[in-house]
Amino acid sequence: MKLMKPNMTGLDAMFYGSKPIFSVDIHPDGTKFATGGQGEDSGKVMIWNMAPVLREEDEKNESVPKMLCQMDNHLACVNCVRWSNNGLYLASGGDDKLVMVWKRAAFIGPSTVFGSSSKLANVEQWRCVTILRNHTGDVMDVAWSPHDVWLASCSVDNTIVIWNARKFPEMMSVLRGHTGLVKGLTWDPVGKYLASQADDHSLKVWRTVDWQMEANITKPFNECGGTTHVLRLSWSPDGQYLVSAHAMNNSGPTAQIVERDGWKTNMDFVGHRKAVTVVKFNPKIFKKKQKNGSSPKPSCPYCCCAVGSKDRSLSVWLTSLKRPLVVIHDLFDKSIMDISWTLSGLGMLVCSMDGTVAYLDFSLDELGDPLSEEEKNTIHQNIYGKSLAITSTEAQLSTTIIENPEMLKYQQERQTHHQARVEPGANESATPKLNSVVNGESLEDIRKNLLKKQVETRTPDGRRRITPLCIAQLDTGRFDSANSAPLSGSLLLTSASKIEPMKALDSRFTERSKATLGLTSALTPLDRYSRCPSIHLLDPCVSVEVENDVSVLAGSRLSQLRCCRDGKDWNTLLPSCVLCAAGSSDVVAVACEDRLLSIFSSCGRRLFPPIALPSAVSAVHCASHFVMALTSVATLSVWDVHNQRGLVKNESLLPILNPETTVTQSLLTQQGVPLVALSNGKSYCFSVAMETSLIADKADSLGQCADFRSCLPSHDASASSGPLATMQGRHLNAGRLASRLSSTPHHLQQSVTLAFLEAQLSAALTLQSRQEYRHWLLIYARFLVHEGSEFRLRELCKDLLGPVHKSGSSSWEPTTLGLRKRELLKELLPVIGENLQFQRLFTEYQEQLELLRKQ
Repeated sequence: MKLMKPNMTGLDAMFYGSKPIFSVDIHPDGTKFATGGQGEDSGKVMIWNMAPVLREEDEKNESVPKMLCQMDNHLACVNCVRWSNNGLYLASGGDDKLVMVWKRAAFIGPSTVFGSSSKLANVEQWRCVTILRNHTGDVMDVAWSPHDVWLASCSVDNTIVIWNARKFPEMMSVLRGHTGLVKGLTWDPVGKYLASQADDHSLKVWRTVDWQMEANITKPFNECGGTTHVLRLSWSPDGQYLVSAHAMNNSGPTAQIVERDGWKTNMDFVGHRKAVTVVKFNPKIFKKKQKNGSSPKPSCPYCCCAVGSKDRSLSVWLTSLKRPLVVIHDLFDKSIMDISWTLSGLGMLVCSMDGTVAYLDFSLDELGDPLSEEEKNTIHQNIYGKSLAITSTEAQLSTTIIENPEMLKYQQERQTHHQARVEPGANESATPKLNSVVNGESLEDIRKNLLKKQVETRTPDGRRRITPLCIAQLDTGRFDSANSAPLSGSLLLTSASKIEPMKALDSRFTERSKATLGLTSALTPLDRYSRCPSIHLLDPCVSVEVENDVSVLAGSRLSQLRCCRDGKDWNTLLPSCVLCAAGSSDVVAVACEDRLLSIFSSCGRRLFPPIALPSAVSAVHCASHFVMALTSVATLSVWDVHNQRGLVKNESLLPILNPETTVTQSLLTQQGVPLVALSNGKSYCFSVAMETSLIADKADSLGQCADFRSCLPSHDASASSGPLATMQGRHLNAGRLASRLSSTPHHLQQSVTLAFLEAQLSAALTLQSRQEYRHWLLIYARFLVHEGSEFRLRELCKDLLGPVHKSGSSSWEPTTLGLRKRELLKELLPVIGENLQFQRLFTEYQEQLELLRKQ
């Protein structure tokens, strides 16, 4: 663990002086954080850059801004600042009885803070988009619900107000029941409950379905004497525990643990000398970290909780341990006021009444391995079912006001497209039918016939029993060979060829495959594994002819190579029989039985001395300025002719082969990536950086069961001819059979499709196939939009947008495979605009792109 006190004291003193910082909150993307407190004559909300806190070099770099924005709209002290879960809005509440909601203004340039030197400029501009007025006393805390459906605020007027975050300033409800100042709020992670804590020595749990009280907990607080400025309670990310501030046990200050099951209060966090002011759970759920080399052992997930107190100390607890993970005494000069974790779960900011903040950096070895969002959602679904916020989204979206004109345009286009698809088939069934035909019978007919054949019996007690049927997979996809293009030119054989049989490549390599003396044979590309020599040409403008044994000179039998490119002929002699040849628009490669590989330019000039290989060549390929050779001892090599270097050097295929497996297809992409397809349906690519990678598997259940029919573009043939589609041997008719005939639960079908699309995306990236990468990226984004997967969609948009502010340590690349990432993001925006649920995400990134364009 690392503890840092950011060196912003000069700025702190300038803006807050010796005034306390009452609240701190880290932005969901981790690039900035907000603080709230007391200024000289007003309340202050400030937004800071996170980079100088995390990295010393950015802290010393004057070109990296520390403060991003200062807002002075509050008339009195600011008690709480909270970012919305999507990071688009910031809510603040203060002693002026107001709740303000802030949003970044995209079209306003940097400005100078009023009354300060020119160095203190607002790098970002945030404007107050709404002011929520209902409280009659100081606002002490605000909290966004999961999925940002509601915003709750509490006040010293003893009330809690629930605001409709979709339609500010509309109020959903005012919760009354506390008889003292309400000083803390927290939502449970699935949106079913809201908890509040007040000075009336009670903690109340409210149901969100009807906004009535679910539980009133008072026992742990009966002994409490005195008050604290805030009572910030927190709910664990698994939803099982609610931890309060300022409780007492045997006259000692504690943080009370309330179990969701029956609201029992049998456990607490102890050890602090004065009242607990703030509790904050880490957003991640953890599992025990596995040691290197040890076999994975099942372990119970656990949570991490930080506790701050008036005694100026901080303790961090793991629910799997009986004692705190760490305790830091005298961290500040005055009481701790607020705690905020980074979304990654490894960083934490703490603020104090002394006007300073501290940053704690943890490691995975200390906390454990965090569960993925999918695993976390599975826990929620298994325990609670779907979140109320999720289930009510559709109903709320139906009444959502479209704020962005571009969003409105995309919604209208989507509606028009939907009507155009529905109207022609108005008299038909609403369920789409498969057009695939197997043996003259559609898959839909096959399914109906199978259901007719089901066997029904009755048990002795009268119950009905149906004997299950085994429905085999019906795959209508065809294997389209990469080498189906017609061969320009012929191969002339005038002597017998001698080659070492290569059983690893193909068991058909036998002595019987030798050509008969004097026989002239013209081969097609599909024959190159069953006969030798062979020719492989990618460019139809190039033709190659080989004639073996044209003459005998000094005991050597000469072979002649003739090539024609764009009507220009050239020829050369080789001192050995040619086994195979290949050509592209840039180079021609010829492999002879003396185990030498000769490489010529497109005009016939020898580029290198012959390259000696470990054994005879079984296949050779040329693509652009790259050459690939596959030998009879199952080794693979690739050369970059222009840069005169080897990309893959004698890479052995033996690790991926077995006695029953043969090579059925090989391919070299235009980017110099070699691929090999095996008889077991698996395809591999090879590179120096990634070594051996599995690209495709025809027996892969993910590919067979993935259903992304609704996400396919209407006209895009770019992915049907690329190397990935070639090696997969089919055009991937999405959701062909398995998704239609099986009764797979939706959440499982969703996970399968998501895993498959991400595998396709990574495979296209590894193959450096630009058009296929773009094709699968758009399908992936459309699937995320249709399924409402905001977390993954935001991560994707964030990666494509890149950093808005310059940072010396940024490793973001503006392009991928030659495609500009921000241009790709522009292509994704209309897709995002199809779902009103992502209206704010759409507007956020649209404005960010517009701002970057103007810079």
